[in-house]
Parts: sequence; C-alpha cells; structure tokens
Amino acid sequence: MISFTSEQRFIVTGASSGIGEGVATLLNELGATVVAVARNMERLEAMKAKCAHPDKVFLEIKDLSEDIENLPAYVKLLKDKYGKFQGLAYCAGLGEVKPLQIIDYAGMKTIFDVNYFAPVMMAKGFADRRVNNGKGSSAVFLSSIAAVCSDRGHTSYAGSKAALSASIKSIAREVAPAGLRMNCLQPSLISTPMGLPSWETGEFKDKYPFGIGEPADIANFTAFLLSDKAKWITAQNYIVDCGSI
Repeated sequence: MISFTSEQRFIVTGASSGIGEGVATLLNELGATVVAVARNMERLEAMKAKCAHPDKVFLEIKDLSEDIENLPAYVKLLKDKYGKFQGLAYCAGLGEVKPLQIIDYAGMKTIFDVNYFAPVMMAKGFADRRVNNGKGSSAVFLSSIAAVCSDRGHTSYAGSKAALSASIKSIAREVAPAGLRMNCLQPSLISTPMGLPSWETGEFKDKYPFGIGEPADIANFTAFLLSDKAKWITAQNYIVDCGSI
C-alpha cells in the first residue's frame, strides 16, 4: 500500500481543478503534506475543503506563465517557507485546437510557456540539492498522448507536450546520480474542463471501451511514481489511454 508521512512534502501545480486537484487530494489522503499551486484562490480553497487532512495542505497563488526564468528561485522560496520537498507533480497545462493556417508565434509561445518552459524550469528548481530530500525524491510531469499520437489542430499543443516528454527523459538521466527520479505521464481524454468538450462530441467514444478517464486514474499512477514503490523507475513516458492507440 502506498503511504506518505507529513514530513514528505509535495508541490502540486494546477491543483485547483482537474488532474491537479485529484493528485493533491490523493497525496494528502495518503498522508503527505501538499503545497498546492494554482492561479485561483477560491478554487484552491474548495480543493482544500475536500481534503482528508486539510491542516496538511498549503495554498500558493502563482501564475506559472509569468516570470518563467525565475521559477527555480520560486521553488527555492517554497522550500524556505515549508521545508525540503519529497516530490513535485506538474499538472498545470493549456490545451488548444487551432488549424495551421491561423496559428501564430504569440499563441504558440503561450502554449509552450505553460506546457514546456515552466515545467522544465520547475524541474530545474526541484533538482537543486538545497530543495529536495535527496535520494528517493521524485517528480512527475503531465504530458499528453498528443506527444505520440496527435490529432488535427494540435500543432502547438502536441509540440509542447512532445518537447516536455523528451526533455524530462534527458533531465532524468542527468539527475539520476543524485538519486532523483523524473517521469512523464501521457494521458488521453480525461474528465476535466479541458477534456470533456472533446468527449461530448461523441467522436472518440468508440476508442474508449471503459469510458472517459477520471482524474483519479491519473492521480493513482502519479502517487505510485512519487512513492518508494517506484524506486527503480525513472526517465519513462507512460501512455494512459484506455487502449485508444
């Protein structure tokens, strides 16, 4: 059985809704202390109210698309405030469906800022030996099935997720000598504000024999990868898609 202690602290980004909320509430239920990061305090407080141990949940308002260059310093500030971290779950993300003929650089950069540049800089901050607990510390990054099997209109989104999956694999090998583990999950349609609109069109329902995924399906995998049960697993990209590809 997976369990954590209150001395094991985890940063969870995108914690106010969807998969991020699912990861934050599950880690807390399993005994961990969670530092939940998102842009909306009202939704963060609603997430905290659902937690099994709300006294072990701390809320931080942060727009990860702003001041990306200084995100490693931001992670260090969180460590100074709460103590060293056992893990990081990067669940923030932006989706987009836009035909090639109308994409532009500014829009592409907005997608890459949140889906690629911010998680890589958060990884840099977490890998700082002053920030993590050393051997056994772990990070999980939410990529997407679009990284390996993209659909029409996913030029920017698929590109950002593929870049994340490739970079985290490289980073994982770089930080392995320090005992740190880093992995990506590549989910397909999940019942979140981002995924539901696509599901409701009915276009994809034949591909999912067990129905649309739930945030808990990804949260459970994330908790496993963050735990010592996965101590021999790093530099991986796991597809979680109900067999849709």
